[in-house]
Amino acid sequence: MASHFLITFGFSLLVFAMHVNGDPKDDVNFDQNYFPLWGATHLTRVDNDRGVQLLLDQSSGSGFRSKLDYGSGRFGIRMKLPYANTTGIIISFYLTSTPDGPNPPGNHDEIDFEFISATVLQTNVFAGDSGNREEKYTLWFDPRKDFHIYEFLWNPSIVVFYVDGVPVRVFKNNKYKGVNYISNPMHIEASIWNAAWAGPVNWHESPFISGYRRFGIDGCVSQSTSLNPQCLAPNLPWNVQKELNPRELKMYWNFRKMHLVYDYCSDKGRHQSHTECFIPPV
Repeated sequence: MASHFLITFGFSLLVFAMHVNGDPKDDVNFDQNYFPLWGATHLTRVDNDRGVQLLLDQSSGSGFRSKLDYGSGRFGIRMKLPYANTTGIIISFYLTSTPDGPNPPGNHDEIDFEFISATVLQTNVFAGDSGNREEKYTLWFDPRKDFHIYEFLWNPSIVVFYVDGVPVRVFKNNKYKGVNYISNPMHIEASIWNAAWAGPVNWHESPFISGYRRFGIDGCVSQSTSLNPQCLAPNLPWNVQKELNPRELKMYWNFRKMHLVYDYCSDKGRHQSHTECFIPPV
């Protein structure tokens, strides 16, 4: 199984490398689709605005968000972590329905990629509720050494989390089985900040600088409080996929066998409150 895993990932990384070299989303300037949301003095544009760096020190972190809200799409970004001990630091890329501002979000829709250390990637799903659907993984590369693509496919049928084209998590629309599903427009955010729950920060290693690139967006705009019906259209390219194809399915199970370190559905203290834990995920 291990050799099959390496072969599968080798093929995936080859496809990824070919995709990177001709990816038009890499040539989109930051200001075309995004703007600084907070900590603007800690955001630096680089490479003719085709990249940004977010800085965290003891005075502030930083974050940015998309100019528009969306109702479906395939949303990705290249991200590189600080080459430091990032214990206690959250480096994220996510979609959320929460409005801008300091108020607690309460029940809302959200899908997250969050690095909670240099070696642990966490994902979460909020579906009109308080979330608590964490999964944690190690990765097959060092995310501090280079940029890698972290991507969401979100449509009326399925949410898939991809890392460099490898599906690492699936959350299906099982509303007919009593499972909440995303039902509100969401915008894109990315940020670096520190959280007490993630551990103590070694401020001697600050400033911590994370890099972001690839600012093109493939999504259906939904600039209202409810989903634009056009975003549910089955002919949109990102709405065609309703499940993983056979090649993706193999990569998915291989990844989870070797890299999944925590699954809320395997946590006896939490899975009882989540109906989806009793439904096969793919």
